[in-house]
Amino acid sequence: MKTRHLLVGILIGIAVGLILTSTLSNFVDAPKSIPGKDTPVRGLAPTNAVAEDTALLPDERNTINVFQEVAPSVVFITSKAVRQGFFFTDTYEVPAGSGSGFVWDNQGHIVTNFHVIENASTLTVTLSDHSSYEAEVVGAESSKDIAVLRIKAPSSKLKPVRVGSSASLQVGQKVVAIGNPFGLDQTLTTGVVSALGREIKAGNGRTIQDVIQTDAAINPGNSGGPLLDSRGQLIGINTAIISPSGSSAGIGFAVPVNTVNRIVPELIQYGRVSRPGLGIQVVSDAIARRAGITGVIIGDVPRGSAAAKAGLRGLRRDRFGEAYVGDVIIGINDKTVRNFGELGDVLEQYKVGDIVTVKILRDGEQRSVRVQLQQI
Repeated sequence: MKTRHLLVGILIGIAVGLILTSTLSNFVDAPKSIPGKDTPVRGLAPTNAVAEDTALLPDERNTINVFQEVAPSVVFITSKAVRQGFFFTDTYEVPAGSGSGFVWDNQGHIVTNFHVIENASTLTVTLSDHSSYEAEVVGAESSKDIAVLRIKAPSSKLKPVRVGSSASLQVGQKVVAIGNPFGLDQTLTTGVVSALGREIKAGNGRTIQDVIQTDAAINPGNSGGPLLDSRGQLIGINTAIISPSGSSAGIGFAVPVNTVNRIVPELIQYGRVSRPGLGIQVVSDAIARRAGITGVIIGDVPRGSAAAKAGLRGLRRDRFGEAYVGDVIIGINDKTVRNFGELGDVLEQYKVGDIVTVKILRDGEQRSVRVQLQQI
């Protein structure tokens, strides 16, 4: 009897096991009945698609895209300067500084700040792939803090930056700065246009006008690097900061690209910028100040110059060699001129061949003389 019950129990257990096995087999095979990946399942989304949609915000995607596109165009510039030994019997080169720049064209032209390369005896440009090339100076315009270098690199390694416009910039517009602060590899900072139409002084005392102010961090080494809009287009060259510590304090300045786009082609073609002028030699501002004179003292008027044709006068000397002031320039058209820097800033607004009214003081009397500007 017990044996019969035991057999019945075994048979029942086997039957239950077969039922469970069949059920599990159907559960495991169930995905086969779900359409393949090429057939969308309503209400479901692939895991990676969800990640792509939620991991980055549109603004973050834009910043990343700008960096990836423009970083290969940004270069690192190092300079060395010649120094003499203690007894002046030998000379040697020492590191003089570093900065950033960017590729202008496929011919190897690199644009940077003039103060980055000033007084350098040797310049080295390092591309984004870490290959380095010795660079030569093609031309420079110190009054705008712009310089152009050239390297002999294969065109395949050169990716020119896309040039935009600074004419339609607006305060609050997003900007991106890329450079090599402190010698670090390709660094990006972001910010906005804080103000437009600012003026800063170049190293030679001349005024750089229509400068862009930004709160994007600009640190030592960022100088000469590109300031970009949200489309990755060049809108300026990072040039200067205001900071008690020497590091970024949220007040940075960039030379506008419209100025860059006007000067760089001239530097590439001629090695210098053609500027309008009066064709005069002037007395230094320091001497004018010591003499208590406000304005620009004309030192010499070369024969055949625009100033000579207009009848302007320079210093004159008596038979004993004593010098006497001739004409002092105090204005151009409706602009007041108090020193040589202001004279240059005013004349820069005109072109060679333009006729301007030069206001002068001669023998204590104010006069006006019309002068056709010449190339200087």
